Amino acid sequence: MTDPDQRVEQAIVSLLERRAATSSICPSDAARAAYDGDDDGWRELMEPARRAAWRLVAAGEVEVTQAGKPVTEAEARGPIRIRRARR
Repeated sequence: MTDPDQRVEQAIVSLLERRAATSSICPSDAARAAYDGDDDGWRELMEPARRAAWRLVAAGEVEVTQAGKPVTEAEARGPIRIRRARR
């Protein structure tokens, strides 16, 4: 795993820990949190953020949702949200 991948994965976990259990985040929230600068460079972390979300899904830590319902990577089309896994 590369450094940007680790940073966005950690950002996802950290952001979700600081929010209500029922809250979700956008991959862009994680990309912005993981980015070091103050320009639009965070956009380059969007794909790493999505990949990190799917790794965390595989680990059972989060769910990726669309329209409030969990989706698989194969089903996901368009904007996604990330939330803590509901057990």
